Amino acid sequence: MSTLDASTMDEHPLDNEHIRTGLSKEALKRAFLDNLFYLRGRFREVATDDDLYQAAAYTVRDRLLERWIRSSRLYKESSARTVCYLSAEFLLGPQLANNMINLGITEVLHEAGEALGLDFERIIESEEEPGLGNGGLGRLAACYMDSLATTQIPAIGYGIRYEFGIFDQVIVDGWQVEKGDTWLRNGNPWEIMRPKLAFPVGFGGYSEQYTDEHGVVRQRWRPDLLVNGVAHDTPIMGYGVDNVNLLRLWRSEAPESFNFGAFNVGDYYGAVHAKIEAETISKVLYPNDEPEAGKELRLKQQFFFVSCSLQDMIRLELNNAGTLERFQQKYAIQLNDTHPSLAIAELMRLLMDDHLMTWDQAWTITRESCHFTNHTLLPEALETWPVELFERLLPRHLEIIYEINRRFLDEVRVRFFGDEGRVARMSLIDEAGGRKVRMAHLAAVGSRAINGVAELHSELLKSTVMKDFNDLWPERFHNVTNGVTPRRFIAASNPELADLISETCGNDQWVRDLHCLRQLEPHAEDHALQQRWRKIKTDAKRKLSNWLGERTGFAPDPETLFDVQAKRIHEYKRQHLNLLHIVWLYEQIKQNPNIELTPRTFIFGGKAAPGYFMAKLIIKLINAVGAVVNADPQVNGTLRVLFMPDFNVKNGQRLYPAADLSEQISLAGKEASGTGNMKFSMNGALTLGTLDGANIEIRDEVGHDNFFLFGMTAAEAQQQQAAGYRPWEHYQQDERLRSAIDLISSGLFSHGDSELFRPLTENLIHHDPFMVLADFHDYRERQQEIDHAYKDPHHWDRMSILTTTRMGRFSSDRSIADYAERIWQVTPMPVALNESPDA
Repeated sequence: MSTLDASTMDEHPLDNEHIRTGLSKEALKRAFLDNLFYLRGRFREVATDDDLYQAAAYTVRDRLLERWIRSSRLYKESSARTVCYLSAEFLLGPQLANNMINLGITEVLHEAGEALGLDFERIIESEEEPGLGNGGLGRLAACYMDSLATTQIPAIGYGIRYEFGIFDQVIVDGWQVEKGDTWLRNGNPWEIMRPKLAFPVGFGGYSEQYTDEHGVVRQRWRPDLLVNGVAHDTPIMGYGVDNVNLLRLWRSEAPESFNFGAFNVGDYYGAVHAKIEAETISKVLYPNDEPEAGKELRLKQQFFFVSCSLQDMIRLELNNAGTLERFQQKYAIQLNDTHPSLAIAELMRLLMDDHLMTWDQAWTITRESCHFTNHTLLPEALETWPVELFERLLPRHLEIIYEINRRFLDEVRVRFFGDEGRVARMSLIDEAGGRKVRMAHLAAVGSRAINGVAELHSELLKSTVMKDFNDLWPERFHNVTNGVTPRRFIAASNPELADLISETCGNDQWVRDLHCLRQLEPHAEDHALQQRWRKIKTDAKRKLSNWLGERTGFAPDPETLFDVQAKRIHEYKRQHLNLLHIVWLYEQIKQNPNIELTPRTFIFGGKAAPGYFMAKLIIKLINAVGAVVNADPQVNGTLRVLFMPDFNVKNGQRLYPAADLSEQISLAGKEASGTGNMKFSMNGALTLGTLDGANIEIRDEVGHDNFFLFGMTAAEAQQQQAAGYRPWEHYQQDERLRSAIDLISSGLFSHGDSELFRPLTENLIHHDPFMVLADFHDYRERQQEIDHAYKDPHHWDRMSILTTTRMGRFSSDRSIADYAERIWQVTPMPVALNESPDA
């Protein structure tokens, strides 16, 4: 008998629906009340907001589990090729609303809530966001998990269950202050802990040689520290399908959490020391790696999660096939940036040392299984680890890396005879300035495919940081332009716009196939549609304004142009270019109070890395400029500046629908792709941007007339740098630029303190590594063009509608289809709930 058919399971007396799986209003009402009572121990009158949220989450999760079990069984029985997506980050965002959309129960669940006297929007709002990512990298991984399930491709996402995720950001006196992200304080209803599914992970110790019973000389590792990785599983539901994939995150714990021997002799700290040391590994996302202890912990984290994940894949394959000989045909392992690069060495160790394969057998499996996505061109972001640290923590893996390197460099020497410079550049070990292991090189050598994440990025990857590898293996290099899921970033974020699109198109097929948005294009000139489009935008701006008013004390006028730059705070993303223009505008209004300008609200959002002083100073300057501008009655009808605190997925979903203008202004050649640019454009924001990352492809798709382009190309920027870029000359020659910098230096925005922002202004004038000053003139002129364009609402609305309609290429569903066809060679495996799976 099926578990779901068990006689003990409650059924609704009228429609015979199971309380755990039914999708009717009555079934959902009963399920909600049962979960509130039996899982939370509450009745309606005394339930807190969190009680109500947890009951709703378990109600939705129950419906996922039936599909999850069915999917798992089908994948196992069919031996379906499975994508294993290894990522140090999975920035999922709130899950309740998204899962409701994917299950197709949003409307009926709201009706069930109304019947119970519940405000379901308030319940959704109360969900705590799991901050298991820093930004675009983790959010991309989450989008891809959504799309893998939606496109019905069997997949497992593997990562770390950080107890404390990306910090919560609060602003104190204009400065960023980091607060601990205690996202687990009320529990996580979406996950299922698997205490019996745990794998040992070693650190330190030594490697030794021995001869096995067949007389074969082998190597084994004797670590001096062992921790366990315990699985925590989250179901990932596809949209409009019954496929549910698995996100498996690992939590670290000590094999023995309490040492009674130490306790009995009075060593109370020693009694729990192993537990503390082990649990530290999964304690916090990205510890500060400036101190040596931080570097060591980050390396431990990376090895911890790849080792657990690979041991799990091996377990699954042995259970299913009984042998590892076809491992590479079963699994396509995707390394999301360099953080999982240790998978190359660890898979080799597991296959050779634990499963007694030869080097050649293990190397064939490893190289055919692994694929590497590069996400950056910034040299400082290409991970390296000191050999000394590697030798201390992972001695066996360093041996394997040395052997990979020896064999690889022999291949390079034969192919490029006499070119020892190339040999040194391509080596997995950087011998200059302290010996270091180059993780990007390890990933490239051990993978069958290497891809960039936008057309420009992929070309620059082949011509700059990985040129030597492209010369050796051009067939391994691919481009897969990033994408984002329209389920979360239109349907969940902007339901009013989603309804208008579906009504105008006559169907909602666009949610699953974003190219269907093109059906909207013939209506772009329709004034009635434009008016409804603008009203939806204004309503979104009003909602954001109210939210900002509650949290910052300042609610911007929704009738102003919302000019938004929201992304990680970093010099290459050039928030200070935006600020220089704002300061110049402020000066113009002060000098000419009758100047006619489109009223604007400039909104910034983003977090700075805790140890990144210049980024934190930029946040301080944004808030300092806002404090002066917003308090000045002479300008506050025309100009406002706000900083949105704690920008994350949840807050981003408030911001994307409200933006009129999206600023994507990084120096050309520095942003790998960007995904915020896609989220804003899908919601009708026009882009002010450089020819960088995916901006280029967005501009080509939406039409050059619907994109405000400025700045140097990547080639022009490289040429200027090579010729000896002199920012001082731009400062001297551009009076507007000079006056803006001087106004900041004067102390106007720092209570007369002319020293506070000097590190920022001096760096711009004398160094300017990201060429802010070189692009300022062109940027300012394009901003004036935007000022004029916004004054023609029909023209602006037409551009906004066309921008949304032409964003089909930037769905993560398309990205996954590209990976599946060109890199992974996997095919969809549809799941159908024809009958319930057996227990």
